[in-house]
Amino acid sequence: MNSTVRSSGAFSEIGETPAGIGEFAMRYTSTPRGARLARRLTSHRLDEWGYPYDGEINESVTAIAGELAANAVRHGHVPGRDFALCLTVSVPTGEPGDRRFRVEVSDTRSERLPAVTLGGEAGEGADRGTGALAENGRGLLIVARLAAGWGVVPRAGGPGKTVWAEYVAATRTPADG
Repeated sequence: MNSTVRSSGAFSEIGETPAGIGEFAMRYTSTPRGARLARRLTSHRLDEWGYPYDGEINESVTAIAGELAANAVRHGHVPGRDFALCLTVSVPTGEPGDRRFRVEVSDTRSERLPAVTLGGEAGEGADRGTGALAENGRGLLIVARLAAGWGVVPRAGGPGKTVWAEYVAATRTPADG
C-alpha cells in the first residue's frame, strides 16, 4: 500500500493543520479486504481529525467511502490493479462554519460507469436487480442520499474513472472543542 498525507498543499506527517483541514490518500488492493480497509482507515482518519467515530459526520462520510470502495472492487476491478481513495476536508468559500468532506475513489476500469442523473441521484441502471429482498444494488442510492452531490470524472493520469461524493456539514472546528 502506498499512502500520502497532505495538509494545505504541503506534505505532512500528521496530515492536518491546526484547524483540522487536511487530505488523506492511499491505494488499496482491489479486493473486499481492501474495501474494508479503506472504510476503516477513513473512519480512523476522521477521528484523528476531531470527528469522533460515533458522530454523524464520521458515520456518514465513512458510509460514503465504504460504498464507493465496494463499488470500485465489485465493478471497477482490473486484475493486478489497485484502487485509490482520497479524503479531503475543506472550508467552503464564504461558509467558515461549514466543512466539506470530499471522498474520491479511482479505479482503472473506464468502460463501466455508474449512471448519474440531474441532482446527483443514482440514475437508471444503478438499481438494476434491486428487488425488495435483494442483497445488493443500493450503494449509489445510499451515497446519493447522504452526499450533497456526487459524480464521475475520467481518472487523472491514466485509464479509468474517479467517482466522487461530497458531504457538507455545519460544524465547529475540532479546535473550537
